Amino acid sequence: MTETTLNDAPWRNTAAAPEDRVEALIQAMTLREKVAQLVGVWVGANTEGGEVAPHQNEMNEPVDLDELLPHGLGQLTRPFGTAPVEPGLGALSLQRTQERIAAANRFGIPALVHEECLAGFAAWKATAYPVPLAWGATFNPELVRTMSSAIGADLRSVGVHQGLAPVLDVVRDARWGRVEETIGEDPYLIGTIATAYVQGLERAGVVATLKHFVGYSASKAGRNLAPVSIGERERADVLLPPFEMAIRESGVRSVMHAYTDIDGVPTAADASLLTSLLRDTWGFDGTVVADYFGIAFLKELHRVAATLGEAAAAALTAGVDVELPTIHTFGEHLLAEVDGGRLDEGLVDRALRRVLQQKLDLGLLDPAWSPVPPALAGAGADVPVVDLDTPANRAIASELAEQSIVLVRNGGILPLAGAPRIALIGPNADTHRAFLGCYSFPAHVGEQHPEVEMGLTIPTVADAVQREFAGSDVTIAAGCTIDGTATTGFDEALAVAGGSDVVVAVLGDRAGLFGRGTSGEGCDAESLALPGVQQQLLDELLATGKPVVVVLLTGRPYALGSAATDAAAVVQGFFPGEEGAAAVAGVLSGRINPSGRLPVSIPGTPGAQPSTYLAAPLAQANSVSNIDPTAAFAFGHGLSYTDFTWQDVESSADTAATDGEVTVEITVANAGERDGVETVQLYLHDPVASVVRPVQRLISYARVPLAAGASARVAFTVPADVAAFTGRDGLRVVEPGELDLRIGASSGDIRASVPLTLTGEARHVDHTRRLHCDVKVVTL
Repeated sequence: MTETTLNDAPWRNTAAAPEDRVEALIQAMTLREKVAQLVGVWVGANTEGGEVAPHQNEMNEPVDLDELLPHGLGQLTRPFGTAPVEPGLGALSLQRTQERIAAANRFGIPALVHEECLAGFAAWKATAYPVPLAWGATFNPELVRTMSSAIGADLRSVGVHQGLAPVLDVVRDARWGRVEETIGEDPYLIGTIATAYVQGLERAGVVATLKHFVGYSASKAGRNLAPVSIGERERADVLLPPFEMAIRESGVRSVMHAYTDIDGVPTAADASLLTSLLRDTWGFDGTVVADYFGIAFLKELHRVAATLGEAAAAALTAGVDVELPTIHTFGEHLLAEVDGGRLDEGLVDRALRRVLQQKLDLGLLDPAWSPVPPALAGAGADVPVVDLDTPANRAIASELAEQSIVLVRNGGILPLAGAPRIALIGPNADTHRAFLGCYSFPAHVGEQHPEVEMGLTIPTVADAVQREFAGSDVTIAAGCTIDGTATTGFDEALAVAGGSDVVVAVLGDRAGLFGRGTSGEGCDAESLALPGVQQQLLDELLATGKPVVVVLLTGRPYALGSAATDAAAVVQGFFPGEEGAAAVAGVLSGRINPSGRLPVSIPGTPGAQPSTYLAAPLAQANSVSNIDPTAAFAFGHGLSYTDFTWQDVESSADTAATDGEVTVEITVANAGERDGVETVQLYLHDPVASVVRPVQRLISYARVPLAAGASARVAFTVPADVAAFTGRDGLRVVEPGELDLRIGASSGDIRASVPLTLTGEARHVDHTRRLHCDVKVVTL
C-alpha cells in the first residue's frame, strides 16, 4: 500500500470505534500475517545506532528478519537489556528498526517493544532501584507507585511499550532463588504493593505484566521450575489473591503465565486458569504472554505435547496470546497446525484481536504514529545524551532504600556514636554487587561484558561508612568470599576485629543467574544457612567478645545461629539498590531512623523449611516433632530508634452480620525523643472454621509517621468480606462465628485483640467482594 492508501484504510480511522478498526485489520490479513503479530524476536540494539540484530543463544533458532518482516512482527524483545548500549544510541537503533518494520509490512504496523523492569529499567546506565523484596519491607505502596512511574517514564522515553514486572508470587519456601524478586510471604502485602507498582507503570503509558501466573513460588523444595503439588484451596486463598487484586484495581494490561505445572497440569496449557478464571470470571481483557520459552517447555519439559505444533496449539487454546522471547512454536509450527485442520483459525483471531487492541491503545495503528521516541524528538542528526539515572531517580531510589532497611535487633549499641575504631568485616563490606538483585542490569547482563564499565556509580558499604563516620578509624577485611569454603582470611579479619571498638559484619548474598550467584533465578539454596563459611566467620567474630553489628545484604532471609540472640545488633537489607550503602550507613549512625518491616520471616534454624508465618496450627512447633519451625524474627517485625505506645483500643461493635462491617481503633503515640514511623498491622484470627485456616493473616496495615511526642488515632473499618475463604464446596464463604481482630507491630507482636462475632447465615462471595479495610489515620 502507498502511504495515502494506507492512511485511508479503515483501521487507520481514529474516529471509528476501536473494535471496528481491529476487526477491519484482522479481516485484511492473511494467516501468516496474523501469526506474525503473535510472536516476538529477541534482539540487541546496535551500539552505533544502526538497526538491531537478532540475539542468538543455545535456546534460540536463527531468525531471518528479511524473510520475516514483510509479514509483520508482534514484538521486539529487550533491545536495551541484551547487551550494554548507550541509551541514546539504543533509542536511535530502535527508531531505525521500527522504521524498517513498519515499512516492510503492508499495513505499516510497528512492533511492540518490551523490557525487564523488576528493579528498574534493565538497561545500561539506568537506575538500579531496590528489589521487590525491599519494596515489601517499606510497607509503602505510595512510594512504590512513585518509583514505577519514574521507571515507566524512562521506558517510554526511549521507545519501550511494555515492562515485564511486577512479580506477584507469594513466598512459600525461602530456599527458592527468586525470593528476591517477590514482595514477601503475605498475599495482602504483595497485592497492595504490586497493585501500586502497576498503577505507576500504567499511568506512565507502559503496559505492566503480572507474573508468574500462578504457583511458580510453591515449587517443591524451593527448586526453580520444579513441580507444584498445592491444593485448590492454597491456590485460591494464598497464591491467587494478589493477582486478583491487581486485575481489579490496577489497570494492568498483560499477564505472563508461569512455567509451573500444578498437580500435573502446566499453566501454559491450562484454560481453566488463563481463560475461565482470568478472563471469564475476573474480566481481564489484556494479553497473556508466554514466559520465555514456556510454550516449547510443554514439549521439552512437561511432555504434554509430542510436537512443537501441539505445544503451540495447546497454549493458544488455553489462552496464551504472544510467544516470547522469540519465534519457536508460534511460527511455522502453529501455521502447520491450522493448515492441517488441527487448530481453528478462530483461536488465532482471538489472540490477534487482543494484540492489535493493545497496539491500537498504544497508538501504534494511528496515522500519526512516529518511530521517533520522545528522548530523540527534535534531536535532528545529533544523538542526545539520554540520562536514565537522573538525580530525581536517585532521590527515589534513596528514599526507597532508606525505608526498606529493617532494624531487626538492637541491644542498645545502635545508633553508633563515638566509636573511634570500626572493624568493617565480611565479603559484602566493599563491593557494589552487595546491593544489586539478579535482574539489575549489572548483575543480569553486565557481568557477561567485563570489558564494559558498570555504567553506574554505586558506593560500597565501606565507602559510605567512611563518609558517615569521618572521625573514626575504619579498617576493612573481607574474611571470606560469599560462597567459598576457604577460611584463610579469618585470621586477618579476627585481628582487625581485635583492634576495634565495634565490629560491623557485612554478610549476605551475591545475586546472579542459574548458579552464578547465591540468590536469583536458578540460584536456589539447600538450606537457609548463610552461604559459604559466613556463619563460621560470624561465630568467630562473636567469640572475640567485641560488640558485633550484623548487616545483612541478601535476597532471602537467613538463619543467623547464635547471632540472633548474641549480636549487638542486626540490620537487614534486601538488595537495596544503588543508594543502599548510604541507607545502611545512615541507619548505623542514626541519621536515618529505621522504619522497614520484614516482608518475610527470618528463620530460627536453617533447615526447618518450608515455613512462613501464614501457617495452620499443625505447621507450628509441637511436642510430636523434634523440628521447631518458629521464626527467630516474625513477619512484619522491625525496630526503631524511638519508642511507641499503643493504647485505647475500641471497637464500634462486638457483633456484625456476615455482610456487615465493624470499625476498630487504636491510638499510637511516639513516646521517644525523635521522629519515627510505626507500622500498625491488622491480622485476622479465625479460631474455628469449616476448613483448616492459618492461625492469622494480614488483612490491613497503616504506615504512621509520628513526630516526637505526637500521637495518632488509627481506625480500620473491617468488612466481613475480608474473612472469606474457600470452603469445602470450593466456593468462597463468609461463615458466622467467632473471630479475633489482632492489632500488632508484627505477626509476632500483637498489642491488642478485639473479639468479633459474625452473625446470620453463611454467605457466599465472589470476585466482586470487598478486598480492603478502609483505613483512616488522624493525627491528634
